[in-house]
Amino acid sequence: MGAKPSAPTYLRFVVADRDPDSGRRTGLFQALDGLRRRGVLDPVSDGEYEVVRQWFNAHLARPERLSPSRRHHGKPQAISWFKSAAAAHIGKMREFEQLLERHGIAVEVIRTERPGYILYEDEFQVAAYPFADTPT
Repeated sequence: MGAKPSAPTYLRFVVADRDPDSGRRTGLFQALDGLRRRGVLDPVSDGEYEVVRQWFNAHLARPERLSPSRRHHGKPQAISWFKSAAAAHIGKMREFEQLLERHGIAVEVIRTERPGYILYEDEFQVAAYPFADTPT
C-alpha cells in the first residue's frame, strides 16, 4: 500500500487588527488600503503598493462567492487563503509584508490544512467560511 497523499496547505497573511464585519484578523490588502486612505503611505511606499496591487489585479481572480448564503445579498464571510503552490503570489504578498513592516505593522502568516467550507476555488486560492477550529 502506498502512503496517503498529504493534505494541501493554505496560507493567509494577516495583521493584528480585526475586521469590523467578520471579527477576524485583517488581511494585507485591507491593511495597506487602510494606510493609503489615512494618508500614512509616503509617495515611494504608495507607488510600491500600487505596483503590487496592479500585479494582483492582473494575476488573481476575485472570488465569485464570499457568502455562505446563496441569497443575492448574503453577508460576505469567507476568508481568502493562498494555496502553498502559488509561489509567485506568495512572493508578492511578501512584498506587501515588507511594506507594512517598514510602517511598524507586524505581519503573521497562518498555515492550515483546514481553511473551512470552501465557497470558491481557483488555481491559486480558496475562499472559505472557517470551521470553528480554523486559525483566523
